[in-house]
Amino acid sequence: MTQIGKLPGDDTAIRHGCAPGGSTPCPPASRPWVLAAAIVGSSMAFIDGTVVNVALPAIQRDLQATAFQAQWVVESYALLLAALLLVGGALGDHFGRRRIFAIGVGLFALASAACAAAGDVHQLIAARALQGVGGALLVPGSLALISASFPEKERGRAIGTWSGFSGITAAIGPVLGGFLVDRFSWTWAFLINVPMAAVVLLLVWRHVPESRNPKAGALDGWGALLATMALGGIVYAFIEAPTQRWTSPYVLAALVLGVMATVAFIVVEGRLRSPMLPLGLFKVANFGGANLLTLLLYAALGGGLYFFPLNMIQAQGYSATVAGAALLPFILIMFALSRWAGQLVDRFGPRVPLVIGPAIAAAGFALFTVPGVGASYWTGFFPAVVVLGLGMTVTVAPLTTTVMNAVGPDLAGVASGVNNAVSRAASVLAIAVFGVVMAWVFDSAMADRLHAIGASPDVTTFLQGERAKLAGAALPAGLDAATTAALKRAVADAFVSGFRWVMWLCAALALLSAASAWWMIGGRAAPADAGSGKVSAAVDGKVLDV
Repeated sequence: MTQIGKLPGDDTAIRHGCAPGGSTPCPPASRPWVLAAAIVGSSMAFIDGTVVNVALPAIQRDLQATAFQAQWVVESYALLLAALLLVGGALGDHFGRRRIFAIGVGLFALASAACAAAGDVHQLIAARALQGVGGALLVPGSLALISASFPEKERGRAIGTWSGFSGITAAIGPVLGGFLVDRFSWTWAFLINVPMAAVVLLLVWRHVPESRNPKAGALDGWGALLATMALGGIVYAFIEAPTQRWTSPYVLAALVLGVMATVAFIVVEGRLRSPMLPLGLFKVANFGGANLLTLLLYAALGGGLYFFPLNMIQAQGYSATVAGAALLPFILIMFALSRWAGQLVDRFGPRVPLVIGPAIAAAGFALFTVPGVGASYWTGFFPAVVVLGLGMTVTVAPLTTTVMNAVGPDLAGVASGVNNAVSRAASVLAIAVFGVVMAWVFDSAMADRLHAIGASPDVTTFLQGERAKLAGAALPAGLDAATTAALKRAVADAFVSGFRWVMWLCAALALLSAASAWWMIGGRAAPADAGSGKVSAAVDGKVLDV
């Protein structure tokens, strides 16, 4: 559940999308069909961002995968989606939004079918990577279609409809995924995308006009390549270090490659006239502060909630359906209070909600450290889910507004796209880093618990060979019921120990994000040229003052 519903900036990307210059006018009768295509298309990505985590325990069991290979099932998709998201939107401006969106939907569907047909975990990881490429074309394309097809006076209602259905999708996606896993197979978590894609492609073919931006700047291929290498190298190092060790030449080489690619990415983006990431925007204090907050808070949210369904299913013993429904209160709170939260910046300015919201979220993460093995959902996890939901509700709408107001209307679409990509990249990095922490704590706790129950040397050796599966570790055959129960409890306790460490790290990151807002974000909304003067940012081949 690394992605729960819409991420920051989605609505702004629609409202301030590129002008549909060079487009065929969208007839009024076709606009509902365009909206339907955008809703169903984006729903594919929303569902995929939530149901796969619920299916991971079943995937790990059926494909005999380690916990770190299971991480790659999530990370291979999320990494390429985050790295290519901005260039995916630019491709639509250049070659046609309808065309790129349709290619993304088709690629996503083919990759989903390949995921379902995977015979081993390596094939699944490769198919998920291809799915991430499709998602990078699909996600920005679905938003751009609304912006290009609806006139400004009708765009607000279209955004509201899209947001409402996105909230419904976010709510039912994990529950549906869990139901499919429990009643049928994890493969259906991927196959569900195929009929949805067929509907979208039919709507696109019949009703969606083509549009493009003839003034779009040059494509930033180097930026996309370096961003992928940077994220990929760092993520590979952290995911593989627990099994290969930090002294492995492959791990060290990947880490060095990731760091060097990060530096090269910053240098290249600073020199290009039309970069995918305009670095000049970060000189605006509120924009830089909002993105630092996003990096820290969404690292906590994405990284922490990756392990939540694993805890619910593998350690606590809940079904995949219950695990999928466990975060429903979070989603419903955000959906019910989003309009109220959107008014907070107008009443109090950006700093107050962006300090208070992450602080409340930190308390929610801290509450996740309370439940032990066998805890009731309602007394153990429900309070944490509610508090975390309140904290994120207070944060998300003001965060999007702050990003939009920081740079003014001309660059609001670009700024919101950057902020959206930052949130995704934060989750990708956090899952990898938190995996190292989880493995370290699990190994130590497991050794202590095996010693405490007096496990035999043969049993200890067997479980040492299974430790890479974490809570999915298999137990030796032929043991009596009491010993099997004790070992099962030891594995679950060790995983919960690691989960608690991860949640404390999440709480610390959330508090740091609150501190960053207090330090960097102004107390009242400021015009884009306030503060230390105007900043020049190259966008679409033009130098704009922000």
